[in-house]
Amino acid sequence: MAEAATGEAIGAGTVLAFDFGTRRVGVALGNTLMRVARPLRTIDAEANAPRFAAIAALVKEWQPCLLVVGRPTHSDGTEHEMTARAERFARQLEGRFELPVRRCDERYTTLAADAVLADAGVGGAARREVRDAVAAQLILQSFFDTRTATESPS
Repeated sequence: MAEAATGEAIGAGTVLAFDFGTRRVGVALGNTLMRVARPLRTIDAEANAPRFAAIAALVKEWQPCLLVVGRPTHSDGTEHEMTARAERFARQLEGRFELPVRRCDERYTTLAADAVLADAGVGGAARREVRDAVAAQLILQSFFDTRTATESPS
């Protein structure tokens, strides 16, 4: 089994990752064995009820063993308003779904997602629809990659 940053073992299985935003939440999917992330969807809802209903449906469908939340900070690593909001979102996920939740640095993921989509020729409204899910994919891939380098495979 892989070790989490806290020293807790993470079982083999599916992982859902989230790029938290006040209006949209990007969601990505991967698993601890293959350690490859892919964008899943974007939840477009500002209110908590529809947002968490959509997340509950994804948790029910994919039955993850772990959730990962992107942790936004300034480029120098200092916290800002969205850091606190993303932390609150992570705690809400823990409380609602009783799953382990890890945080992962998400600096520049939205910019990188924009660049990836621009290179693929995706623009305008189509880009806005998938940008947050691609950012969540980058967050999850970073989570997997940093653990691959420091931990033995499952």
